Amino acid sequence: MAGYLTTHVLDTARGCPAKGLKVELFRIEGDMRAHLKTLVTNGDGRTDEQILPEGSFATGVYELVFHAGDYLDAAGTPSGSPRFLGVVPIRFGMSEAAHYHVPLLLSPFGYSTYRGS
Repeated sequence: MAGYLTTHVLDTARGCPAKGLKVELFRIEGDMRAHLKTLVTNGDGRTDEQILPEGSFATGVYELVFHAGDYLDAAGTPSGSPRFLGVVPIRFGMSEAAHYHVPLLLSPFGYSTYRGS
């Protein structure tokens, strides 16, 4: 089995997928943080392609950075200045070749994530 990485972002405050949210992928090695890819979520709150496809998969530590503030601003979600959640970084490890699914449940004042399937 080959490994790959996907995500799904849901706007739990509005009860819909988070369309148009920028997601960046970084590989972490010690103190180094290397940018690998930038994608934007589609109408279903997913990216049109795997974030890290089978051909590029390697075990290690990664970080997904979700640009929540820009998305919430574009959606017209009221906020203070600065917005409580601007950028949501999620750092995680992938230890074997498998499907890693890292979803984000987002609201203006909180978020949660888990290893999905």
